[in-house]
Amino acid sequence: MNETYAQIRQWLESHESFVLLSHVRPDGDAIGSQLALGFALEAAGKKVRFINEDGLPENLAFMAGSERIETPPDEAVVADVVIALDTATRQRLGEKALAAVAGCGKWINIDHHKSNPGYGDLNWIDSGSPATGQILYQMIRAFGLPLPAESRDAIYVAVSTDTGSFQYAGTTAETYEMAADLVRCGLEVGKINALIYDNHPMRRVELMRALLNTLEVRGKGQVATWLLSQQTMQALGVRPEDSEGLIDIIRAIQGVIVAVFFEELPDGKIRVSMRSKDLRFDACKVCAMFGGGGHSLAAGIRMAGPMAEARERVLSAVEEELAASAG
Repeated sequence: MNETYAQIRQWLESHESFVLLSHVRPDGDAIGSQLALGFALEAAGKKVRFINEDGLPENLAFMAGSERIETPPDEAVVADVVIALDTATRQRLGEKALAAVAGCGKWINIDHHKSNPGYGDLNWIDSGSPATGQILYQMIRAFGLPLPAESRDAIYVAVSTDTGSFQYAGTTAETYEMAADLVRCGLEVGKINALIYDNHPMRRVELMRALLNTLEVRGKGQVATWLLSQQTMQALGVRPEDSEGLIDIIRAIQGVIVAVFFEELPDGKIRVSMRSKDLRFDACKVCAMFGGGGHSLAAGIRMAGPMAEARERVLSAVEEELAASAG
């Protein structure tokens, strides 16, 4: 692994142009990781493009430099190295993004999902890290790269959003030490937290109300679930990013061990988000049964519908795994 780390450093130093990618329906860690590494590389004199299949979510548009995030162009992207960030499988980068960089020969894959198979030429997968943003902070410091304000703030957004504002079990001493270093470097904690957590559109509140109307607690009170249909999304004018983090509301119910959020996608597939509060219940293991993956306490699936059938299949598997883990 030390050899791989040295190779990544050598590639970053010896090549001049990079294209940074992250997963479809990007969250704070995905966009934050792109901006963090990208602006550090630019400050070191490199050329960088930031591409995401779905573009920049509205809720992350406050981030300095986020206007640089572009959707995949029709023409081929020319770059020495492609860097995939916070993306567990190559397919999660999106068809258009993959097509745009098809002519680029060298790939680096940096991630923290334990289900990542290592699809890059060079892979740095640290499943013990709470966020890809923290991995990049460590790399930027270890490699002696600059830390411009855009990178500093993006690292904080990446890590804060992926740790539930430093609340989740994966948060480490290194996470808090990193945050302290970012504050010493000029990070305005109160200002950026307000932009992350206290700046939601009214439609998100309306979405929460609609979701609560579908709430069901089952499995002897250990499983909380709700669902979002396309009909509801269209009626409320909801954007994909509006549901980000809402699963934590039902995860927090006393006695609940597993929270599951089912969302109907425009193509008829079902997006499943799963959160666990107990390491004895491995959300990644259950999601892998349906072709998904992620972390032990947070994982997801994209599967065939219809909603009722997908929901029953997944919840049955959840309840079976809960029973097995309790035994």
